Amino acid sequence: MLTRTIIAWDLTAAATSLAYINLVVAVPMIFASMIGGAITDRVERRQLVIAGQCLIAVNDLFILSLLLTGHLQFWHLLVTAFLAGCAFPFIMPARMAITATVVGPEKLQTAMAFSSGALNLARVAGPALMGTVIATFSITAAYVVSVSLYVCAILCMFRVERSRSAPKGTPQQKLMADIMHGFSYVAKNRPVLICLLFGLLPMFVAMPFQSILVMLAEQAWQQGESGVGVLMAIGGVGGVFGSIWIVRRGDTSHRLNIMLGTTVAFGLCLAVFAHTSNFYVAFIPLLLANMCVSASQTVNNASIQLLVDDSVRGRMSSLMMLSFGLTPIGVFPMAIAADRFGSISAITAACILLVVLVALFYFVSATLRNLDQNVSSAIAHSIKQRAAQKAAKALV
Repeated sequence: MLTRTIIAWDLTAAATSLAYINLVVAVPMIFASMIGGAITDRVERRQLVIAGQCLIAVNDLFILSLLLTGHLQFWHLLVTAFLAGCAFPFIMPARMAITATVVGPEKLQTAMAFSSGALNLARVAGPALMGTVIATFSITAAYVVSVSLYVCAILCMFRVERSRSAPKGTPQQKLMADIMHGFSYVAKNRPVLICLLFGLLPMFVAMPFQSILVMLAEQAWQQGESGVGVLMAIGGVGGVFGSIWIVRRGDTSHRLNIMLGTTVAFGLCLAVFAHTSNFYVAFIPLLLANMCVSASQTVNNASIQLLVDDSVRGRMSSLMMLSFGLTPIGVFPMAIAADRFGSISAITAACILLVVLVALFYFVSATLRNLDQNVSSAIAHSIKQRAAQKAAKALV
């Protein structure tokens, strides 16, 4: 992603080109997410991941060949970025579903914490690696690294056991019927619906602070782009620490307390960060804030995966992805407030609103208060199902 934006700037020298590059990735991710989830629940998931990863590897290989021959144009970047955006809604739900199948319900939360930690580590290590490669060698070398990493990822997937939500040959509905069944499943399964809505709270209300970070850095600490880069890196490190904390806690049954506590702590730490006058001291509350939101989202996502039936796991994963795709909508009210009242006031108001909404959610929703019991029941049911499936395979 970093390398693609650098090339777009080199080719056009226009800031709008950077917006176009991000837009052609985001749009298909939003509109294809439910289709990707429905396909995930219809086919063998490992093959779907491998096919998607091969598409992205071929994409990067195509750009690499154009770089080597000197024929790369901006529209090539747009087309390949769009294709990559189309592949991700199929890869990510399938990967989440495979994770649940591989590790089982007893270790799912820990496994998702490892996955979240890897993604947060990539937020820090990825740009640093590619920035070093580009500075030391060239942009072409960066694409060589990218293709090589995708080849490794594809080879690793061949070591994962096959995963399918339904036995081969099971009669299937029309694709649109499968998509609509995903929405009706959420509507009927109240604990899943509540978890999805609760997970949106920090993402919509306070997490958009990242989009006005450059404004905050300038107004609060008179820092430029380098300062923003440091803050983003600190956020990534905090996310890694949050994942490590969940891994060390293991698959505890006290999920509700963790979700509530870390979401409120995220709002409080973020408010302290915005009001800290010393730039370097502000690293501490920023790291803690990202640590808390990472832990909260990991436990929330794991709870959803534990609550749903395997036959709809891909579609539920897509809904979780869709929430991330819609998160940028939350940037608009925060940006408007920042323009009118300043970035510090806007972030503080968002933090207060987040804490108030979490409290209201807890006192109004009995389903949320009973989350631990619902998840425990779902885990017990899933364990029985897996035992029955293993027994059936042994008989065959």
